[in-house]
Amino acid sequence: MTCAVRESGGGWRCAGVRWPREVPELGWSRGGDRRVSVLAYGTGLGFRAVGERHCVGARGNVCPLGAVVPGRSTGGRCAECARLDRAHSVAADTMADDPRTYRVYLAWFGPGMVKVGITGEERGAARLREQGAVAFSWLGRGPLMAARRTEEVLRAALGVPDRIPYARKRAVRGQLPGPEERAGAVAELYARAAALEGRGWPESLERLPLEVVDQVGVFGLDRAPDADADADPAPGRSVRESAPAPVRAVRELVDGGVVAGRLVAAAGPDLHLAVADGGVVVLDTRLITGWDLTAVTRATGATEVTGSDVRVPLIDIGGGGVQGGLF
Repeated sequence: MTCAVRESGGGWRCAGVRWPREVPELGWSRGGDRRVSVLAYGTGLGFRAVGERHCVGARGNVCPLGAVVPGRSTGGRCAECARLDRAHSVAADTMADDPRTYRVYLAWFGPGMVKVGITGEERGAARLREQGAVAFSWLGRGPLMAARRTEEVLRAALGVPDRIPYARKRAVRGQLPGPEERAGAVAELYARAAALEGRGWPESLERLPLEVVDQVGVFGLDRAPDADADADPAPGRSVRESAPAPVRAVRELVDGGVVAGRLVAAAGPDLHLAVADGGVVVLDTRLITGWDLTAVTRATGATEVTGSDVRVPLIDIGGGGVQGGLF
């Protein structure tokens, strides 16, 4: 069974996972047309990549070159489209006159992994879901440049990075501490940040009260991906602790490559798929943008495609080694 992949022949290409609400969606594009498919935990998802991977364009515009891009690129854009996309982003600091209100957030991704960032207030927590933040709190709100200045001050004073690689996030996602420890980590970071108020914070930034938001449930990380998901966990262990942690991730798609499994969790761009051997494979949906994807069928020539089948290059999560080529 597939839950979101369109049939071949329509010219639709996947635009990756989006989080406008507290459920993940797959975006699709065909020229200037856009569609979405809402994903649901516990359902099957499967597709086959066809042909070559093409640039996804920039800012809603089709790549004028129709450029072919590498399978391992998480950006999915040619050099020119990547430059155009970056030039119009908030991160490029080219929108100083932006009249919108922005919020500063403190995000926690796992033990020792915290960051400070900003997002448009009208987007709510979508940016935090897109990044796969396990827990977070708002710190303040105000004009763009005030939010940006606060972000820079806090990064320097607290020694936190401006980004955390997704590989590090995946490596700890299956072994998260309990909710009290997660909340405590965010509260501790908030206290350190709030102590800096008046020492570099712009006056136009309004501080917001601590309110820790835990997204483990939103991401499905508290669900057991075992077939008997309703079974009681072993004595003294939580459902999450009883579930197998993901140990492999898709490195890239290839022409004819198949990815199929049961969706058990999602965080940021990552989909966690339970597969036939009882394990969980992570699919970074940034790797599937620009591909023509077709829904897998029950049989293809002499090869049967089951509801759980992965035949693309994989890597070990946290290890970086290639898992035996094609699976």
